[in-house]
Amino acid sequence: MKKIWLTLLKMLAFLLVLFATMRVIFIIKYWSLVTLSEIPFKEILKGFWSALPLDVATASFMLALPAIYMFVTLAINKDTLFAPLRWFFYLLVAVYNLAAFGDIGIYGEWRTKLSYRALMYLENPSEVINTAETEQTLLLIVLWSVFTVLFCWLYTRFVEPKETESRSEERKPNVYVMSGSFVLVVGLLFLGMRGGFNEIPITSSKVYYSSHKLANEMSVNPAYYLVENILNSKKVESRAHFNYMDFETAEKRAKGLHQTSCDSTLSILKMQRPNIIVVLLESWSADLIESLGGEPGITPNFRELEKDGLLFTNIYASANRSQHAMSSLFGGLPGMPVTTITNHPDKYYAVPSLVKKMDSIGYYTSFYFGGELNYGNILSYLRYNEFDEIVEGKDINEGFYKGKLGYHDTDVMPWYAEQVSQHPQPFFSTLFTQSTHSPYDFPKIFEEIEWPKIEKQYVNSGHYTDIAIKMFMDKARQQDWYDSTLFIFVADHSHASYKNHRMESFDHHKIPMLIYGEPLQDSLKGKTFDKICGNTDLPAMILAQLGLKHDEFFWSKDMFGLCYRPFAFFELNNGLGWKTPEGEFVYSNTGNFIKNNLPENISDSIIKDGKSYMQYHFDLFNSY
Repeated sequence: MKKIWLTLLKMLAFLLVLFATMRVIFIIKYWSLVTLSEIPFKEILKGFWSALPLDVATASFMLALPAIYMFVTLAINKDTLFAPLRWFFYLLVAVYNLAAFGDIGIYGEWRTKLSYRALMYLENPSEVINTAETEQTLLLIVLWSVFTVLFCWLYTRFVEPKETESRSEERKPNVYVMSGSFVLVVGLLFLGMRGGFNEIPITSSKVYYSSHKLANEMSVNPAYYLVENILNSKKVESRAHFNYMDFETAEKRAKGLHQTSCDSTLSILKMQRPNIIVVLLESWSADLIESLGGEPGITPNFRELEKDGLLFTNIYASANRSQHAMSSLFGGLPGMPVTTITNHPDKYYAVPSLVKKMDSIGYYTSFYFGGELNYGNILSYLRYNEFDEIVEGKDINEGFYKGKLGYHDTDVMPWYAEQVSQHPQPFFSTLFTQSTHSPYDFPKIFEEIEWPKIEKQYVNSGHYTDIAIKMFMDKARQQDWYDSTLFIFVADHSHASYKNHRMESFDHHKIPMLIYGEPLQDSLKGKTFDKICGNTDLPAMILAQLGLKHDEFFWSKDMFGLCYRPFAFFELNNGLGWKTPEGEFVYSNTGNFIKNNLPENISDSIIKDGKSYMQYHFDLFNSY
């Protein structure tokens, strides 16, 4: 039994050394990019430590089969035959090195890691051969051969037990000891696979530690990333199909929806370059807001802000996950069926960045969150956007009470108001709340709202975050930056509520949004904006208000544009919702209309608009 434990530990160490070696080769190959990007050497070294959780997860998956094999053979016969494991590891080393050197080879040309998209080019091997540099290809083949042979030898020499060692245990272990050891090994491997005891399982985003793209991508295990990317891509291929019309027709119609006869906009600001704080409200449904049809008393502090703000009464989230919202807010990208952009880092390049645009005109950019950004691979997407500062729960050391998912809003929000005072102005900063996400373990600092028959915890979490908003605004008003700061309160997506809306409905996808602050035109304070719009429209609106072009944000519309064409969209895994001033429809790809209240004389045309939008969005995403 001792032999199995020792062998597994040596196997783990062997794999970690293999991963680190390939990482060193990657750094050596692209050292010119390291120096060009001015990445400090200490930061490169830090990447090896940052990479460890994902490396351990990768190794845990690889060790599952050897562990089971050794215990099974031990149960049958006290002598374990290690020859089959030797050939398993030879194959494992060869395949891993193939992925690692493929990653190294492709990065120089694409500046992205080896992905499912890259593998698809192998369907045309002649094209790959003709476009690859012969010298580099030969060098990579030689290096792959040398390091594969080297690590196969290292495995045989230092990891595989010698014949004398394998026969040293003459007694068959006690069945209870063997069973207990097996359960413990399986449990440890499972913990390794999911990245420990954290509420959120590990993803490749976990290792993102730097503001430098190259440093982050160097730290991501190439095998883990490749498998993760293949699974996400296959999920899209197998579960999402939107072939309503030919591509050219869909493209023409979708582009026509975004054409306007003028680009003038209504200015809502009293100053040219205000600070901007986006308070991204986790899972806030419009049903939490009395002015949007919700029950009174849930969010009284938000209602108080409405008196001096501009409330949006007809805004909808295009999807149901936070990772969708990030790309909508910072890239103007609508929700994607089945998958999200954060699951496809190889496609980030195709999405424009509001953050980079703000940085280009002198804004300091930051993102704050009391929880873990590992969820949904969000951190990798934020890193790609090149925020000047990203702060998440692990970076906060203030002694706050910590729930399962992180620090709660009544602690983080007022603390954040003080942190922003350290930002150079103008700044563009996002605060992402988290207490309105299950498991709702926020501090009980108020008398619970009892009347909801369903979603009572959710309603009370909204009331709790509403209290945190008041604490945040009270603290913000004490700061020097307050008078020159525009606040945008907007939900990342909606949530099931006490009204029990069907998820395939615009009632469910309706979210609150409020623009507030001294820079807002006095004539708009206490008013409502009633035109139909979506959360994807924020980038175009913000840039237009700052007097900037936003043509690259194709999917985002300036809702204050004088020639604005109002419509909203949401995705279903197998369909879509589409809303215009004339009416709305919700369609399932099974051929059923879940809802259609469009006038009969224009119904076909509007339905075709919605379908073309969905199809072009999906086809374009897959072409990146």
